[in-house]
Amino acid sequence: MQTKNTLRVVLFLFTLSVCGCGMTSTRSVSISPQSAAVGPGQSILFAAMGGGSTSGLTWSVNGIPGGNATVGTVDSSGSFTAPSISQGAVAQISVQVGKNSASASVAIIPAGQVTTTNNPQVAQYTISPPLSASVAVQFSADTSFGFTTSTQMAAGNNAPLAMLVAGMRASTPYHMRAVLSLSNGAQFTDADHVFTTGAINTSLLPPISVSTPSGLSPQSGVEMINPVTQEALVTDLSGNIIWTYSSGGSPADLIQPIKLLANGHLLVCVGPNSEWPLTGPNPPGTINSIREIDLAGNTIRELSLTTLNSALAAAGFNLVADTMHHDVTPLPNGHLLVITNSTRQFTNLIGLPGTTTVLGDQIVDLDPNLNPVWVWDEFDHLDINRHPMNFPDWTHTNAVIYSKDDGNIIVSMRHQNWLLKINYNNGQGDGSIVWHLGEGGDFSLVGGTDPTDWFWAQHGPSFASANTTGVFSLAVFDDGDDREFPANVTCGAPNQPACQYSTGEVLQLDETAKTATITLHDIPNLYSFFGGNAEVLTNGDLEYDLSAAGPSNGGIVLEVAPQENPRQVVWQMNIGASAYRAFRLPSLYPGVQW
Repeated sequence: MQTKNTLRVVLFLFTLSVCGCGMTSTRSVSISPQSAAVGPGQSILFAAMGGGSTSGLTWSVNGIPGGNATVGTVDSSGSFTAPSISQGAVAQISVQVGKNSASASVAIIPAGQVTTTNNPQVAQYTISPPLSASVAVQFSADTSFGFTTSTQMAAGNNAPLAMLVAGMRASTPYHMRAVLSLSNGAQFTDADHVFTTGAINTSLLPPISVSTPSGLSPQSGVEMINPVTQEALVTDLSGNIIWTYSSGGSPADLIQPIKLLANGHLLVCVGPNSEWPLTGPNPPGTINSIREIDLAGNTIRELSLTTLNSALAAAGFNLVADTMHHDVTPLPNGHLLVITNSTRQFTNLIGLPGTTTVLGDQIVDLDPNLNPVWVWDEFDHLDINRHPMNFPDWTHTNAVIYSKDDGNIIVSMRHQNWLLKINYNNGQGDGSIVWHLGEGGDFSLVGGTDPTDWFWAQHGPSFASANTTGVFSLAVFDDGDDREFPANVTCGAPNQPACQYSTGEVLQLDETAKTATITLHDIPNLYSFFGGNAEVLTNGDLEYDLSAAGPSNGGIVLEVAPQENPRQVVWQMNIGASAYRAFRLPSLYPGVQW
């Protein structure tokens, strides 16, 4: 069966009897190309291929000899010109001799349209492709078209497909074109459209500078930056701002942080400082929500704290959350893991007579419809009398990472100086603690000085190996706030280490032997008292964010080549504001490397 928008070629072979000396000769004829796609008014040359002369052949379009202005025209040489106005159609090009013919199909693709969006740096490219076609948009500030979006599939027969084009500098003309791959292998490239991005309000954004002091090439991609503000931004590796998002709300609201989803949207937690239940109410207009947004900044769906608490009560969970904060983790099955907190009253804790209001955290598992289906509460699993720093903000959980190999989770607790592995088991686990990693935990430290070279008040762990169980690696940013030293070391004394300094660290864990071996420990002689994250990049470099290590507590992001001797700073970004997290993305599109 041949549908309207499917390019299909039906070839008929025919024979011609030629009389001469009592002999009969035969030849076959076909059309090339067998399928094609053009825009309105564009031309393409078809050739009748055969073993002899093709004179006397009759060309037609949709059965009309020579065609017409409505269906397109074809001349005696096989040159087809599409109609100048088309809403999307398929033209059948035929060549005939007697009762024998050959034919090919041409899809006529209407020209794409480029329009503005709510984001001055994002364009919307709309085109109407045939059924089963795949579409990507190429773009750049010149005609090299060196950047591309991810690929989307046609929504239906010539149904408009709107694609967001992001990753462009402000107030700059860009060239862009859609590239279509049709189901039968035909290719089509739309005309070049010039789109000029709008201006952005730079007064809301921190100044940024980039250097490459070693002359080595950094890992390609873009940098996502989450300052401690209502703004998030992405830069290219030269420090040019190519995307921004503003959360709105009150000055108390923070973006913490933005993550790229597999569907091309972004996930963001917006809310106040997690300590507010201990410090007092927030200003009017403060919001606290989990949002899924598109590249233009439009909210696709949103879960407010109020709605979450209603859903927790309806599902029978004994939790009223005060805040959603610090992190939200998307899982492969479409679930989200959200960090919440709440307070409890304790009487006569060790060293704390009377009543103490303690702030602790929970992990809430939301199904794809944002309904809570599993809750893990730290009050039920940890010793309330263990509080190394900043009590009664007891645990100050700041990250959750998912172990794909066993379905469990690793939770970062800043005020416990611990990473804990929790029996999540893809939502079927009992929440028991599998192990504690850090000073005073279940692992012995190898390749470093215990306790000094453990992580302290840590942030932003990530897996640094392909496997996530057994023997595997973790990268972690070690803030170093309450670092401890051996008894024979007096930190801050002459010829002794500083009491507070930050490091980027990679540990190889052996879950059976319970050893944590330091395989990389980068000490940049800088100190960030909060925030940050660390990851091993595709090229093997370590990147980590010193959230508040520069002037006026500005962020410093380092990409370090540990394989060089001595180690080299490959790429450095200085940010004129604290940067809760900063991390390298391949591009603004899943599965696309810029």
